[in-house]
Amino acid sequence: MMRVDRAALVLGLGIGGFVDGIVIHQLLGWHHMLSGWYPVDDVHLMMLGDGLFHLFCLLLVLAGIAMLNRRPPLPNAVLLGGILAGWGVFNLVEGVIDHQVLGVHHVRHGPDQLVYDIAFLVSGAVLVAIGFYTGRAASVEARKS
Repeated sequence: MMRVDRAALVLGLGIGGFVDGIVIHQLLGWHHMLSGWYPVDDVHLMMLGDGLFHLFCLLLVLAGIAMLNRRPPLPNAVLLGGILAGWGVFNLVEGVIDHQVLGVHHVRHGPDQLVYDIAFLVSGAVLVAIGFYTGRAASVEARKS
C-alpha cells in the first residue's frame, strides 16, 4: 500500500487552510481566526489574526512546492491524493485543536455550532480517505504497467 507523498501532503495542508480562510472567513464571514476569543467588532484584530493564518498557509504551500521540486515528478493521481489527504488533515487538526480544545473559533458561531464543527471534522475524515484511496489506486495502477 502506498503512503501519501509528504510533499503533496504539506501542499494540501496549506491549500486546505487557504480554502478554509477564503471561503469560511472571507466569503461566508462565519468566523475569523480569533473570533472565539475576542469581540468580532474589533476589525483590526480579526484581520490581523486572519492575515497571520493566511501567512502560515502560504508558508506551508511554499514548503510543499520546495519539497516537490527536490524529487522526481509525481503521477497526477498521487499528487492529487496527497493534496486531498493534506486538506483533510488540516480540517481534522484545526477542527480538534482550534474549534474544540482551544475554542479559538467555531466553524459557525451560534446555537448549532457543534453541528457545523462536526461536519467540518467529517469533511476532513472524508478528504483523508479519498486522498489515501486516490494515491493507493494510482500506486496499484503504476505497478500493473
